[in-house]
Amino acid sequence: MATKTIISTPDAPAAIGTYSQAVRVDDTVYLSGQIGLDPDTMQMVEGIEAQVNRVFQNLRAVAVASGGSLNDVVKLNIFLTDLGHFAKVNEIMATYFSQPYPARAAVGVASLPRNALVEADGVLVLQD
Repeated sequence: MATKTIISTPDAPAAIGTYSQAVRVDDTVYLSGQIGLDPDTMQMVEGIEAQVNRVFQNLRAVAVASGGSLNDVVKLNIFLTDLGHFAKVNEIMATYFSQPYPARAAVGVASLPRNALVEADGVLVLQD
């Protein structure tokens, strides 16, 4: 029988809706979407570069709280309100991830919560 654990850390923004920061089922962790909120102030950081960095920092914090790291990410979904920022996301992502990179989708969307410019979620598989 699968074991389900709710993951929560003060090092990432508190959930602003009816969801958990992450849910771990056995060795798989499902990371909820993160936007560019500073976990200390719960305020959005300014600008695309700051938001992309904050998103990856928030994802990293939840990954660590689950017992893993960004190296354990197998699938990443990125949502952008302007696909013109795609190259910037790639540039910044390369500072948080190393090859072989996780599978990924990048999708243009009309809007995101709190007027964020970018959001990302992911799936980790933890190694023993």
